[in-house]
Amino acid sequence: MEEIELPVEKVDIIISEWMGYFLLYESMLDTVLFARDRYLRPGGLILPSKVSLYLAAIEDFQYKRSKLVFWDNIYGVNMECMKRAAISEPLIDCVSPDQIVSRESKILELNLYTVTPPELDFSHKYSMKIERSDRVHGLVAWFEAEFTGLKEPIKLTTSPYNKGTHWRQTIFYLGEEINANAENVLHGSIAVRKSLKDHRSLDIKISYHYSDHEFATDFVQQYKLQ
Repeated sequence: MEEIELPVEKVDIIISEWMGYFLLYESMLDTVLFARDRYLRPGGLILPSKVSLYLAAIEDFQYKRSKLVFWDNIYGVNMECMKRAAISEPLIDCVSPDQIVSRESKILELNLYTVTPPELDFSHKYSMKIERSDRVHGLVAWFEAEFTGLKEPIKLTTSPYNKGTHWRQTIFYLGEEINANAENVLHGSIAVRKSLKDHRSLDIKISYHYSDHEFATDFVQQYKLQ
């Protein structure tokens, strides 16, 4: 898009399926914003027009164990040093609603009519109330895209509470599990930016803070979605 010239000066509608895993993976939104600024007439339509990104806490002992514990004994060799590398790569998969143990927290909302490329690197605080006492093994992320300005607005969701899509969900596993009690709050912050080495990839940092009368923890993890 940046390297071509359209045979018209302005367009009435821009429609693009630019969304990637974790919404922003592959950085295709930059091209849509370029097209908006260069070609969209005043009052024109962008579809989708608004997107939101959410996080929630999950219990997933079985998969986390299969992903990490087997490094302790690879044909008799202890390769525990590989655990850190394995856990730093988010998993793209479908999460069952039964695994979710908290309310969701919105960490990003973008208005496609006004957002600018620098805003696609972002940081945001999150806070999620624990709804049932359980172990927290990770956070799950999903997005929603809204098509507004139509006679009948449409919402596309990749939520685990809805029918699965090819985007699935993005799971960030914790290095240490959190024994969370219902009615308490898991909170922290998330920072996301394009990788300096590969603009399609994302560098993600998440801090975790939790405490109750039985347990307390506070740590930070780095992830790379590539």
